[in-house]
Amino acid sequence: MSTKKPLKNEPSELFPIRAASTLTGVNAITLRAWERRYGLIQPLRTDKGHRLYNQQHIDLINHIIELLDKGISIGQVKEYLAQQQPHSKPDDIWHNYQQRMINAIVRFDDRALEHTYNDALALHPIDLVTQKLILPLLQSLGERWANQQGSVAEEHFFGCYLRNKLGARFHHESSRAQGPLLLAACLPGEHHEIGLLLASLTIMAHGYRIILLGADTPLAELSAPAKQTQAEAILLSGSISPQQEVVTEQLAKLVYDCGVPVYVGGKTALLHHDEIQHAGAIPLGSNLRHALSQLDSDLKQTRAS
Repeated sequence: MSTKKPLKNEPSELFPIRAASTLTGVNAITLRAWERRYGLIQPLRTDKGHRLYNQQHIDLINHIIELLDKGISIGQVKEYLAQQQPHSKPDDIWHNYQQRMINAIVRFDDRALEHTYNDALALHPIDLVTQKLILPLLQSLGERWANQQGSVAEEHFFGCYLRNKLGARFHHESSRAQGPLLLAACLPGEHHEIGLLLASLTIMAHGYRIILLGADTPLAELSAPAKQTQAEAILLSGSISPQQEVVTEQLAKLVYDCGVPVYVGGKTALLHHDEIQHAGAIPLGSNLRHALSQLDSDLKQTRAS
């Protein structure tokens, strides 16, 4: 495979334009226009010239969406991006929050963790805290542990803290939610439910009710509770590459049996985008705002039909 302008630290996952469109909510025609007319994105290419997008491209597309939402015209976006380039470090406030939490983790100081997280939540909505603090923090910690700069004890300490914190907040929010009901679970083989908890909290903040089934849930066990609770959709989360039969046979059977939309989020949706679609399920992108927009649109259509 030949590539044009390979990127430093390029991730191994590459997505065709249809997958990039699904992940960001920007249609393929618009992505091509942003590339050709405005020079905003330079995707990689296969030997046959097909466009490929990596995670850095996906992040850039999401950033462009944010600028457009702020009222910046598409013709001005390139100038804004150029102005921001020398200042590519995170905003000071979020960088400071993240550094405070890392320092607390290294010291195994749960009080400092609690104080920092509560400070952020007191000033900002939970979906913004998730996007700007927790997700980047998890990525930084993952890189730290992968490079053996941190210990397993640190990883377990923070994992326990975050599960307890998010679980308590989930139960608090669930008592107030009044909207459509979703059944949420981790894919088989997925033992880490933090991603599902973070997504659930953000979705609940936008009015949805969620029944949370947690980690490593067999797909064959989901159809019955979905029907019993009259859930309007099933939300699956994963950060792994599950066994092939999970994505092909088991997921397709769940879609056929349950009678409601089945969504798959997390890294699994990026790694197995096409297989998920082929099974009849709906891969969600990394942009929670787009995921919420898709949920709203799909469920409104379901109710109207």
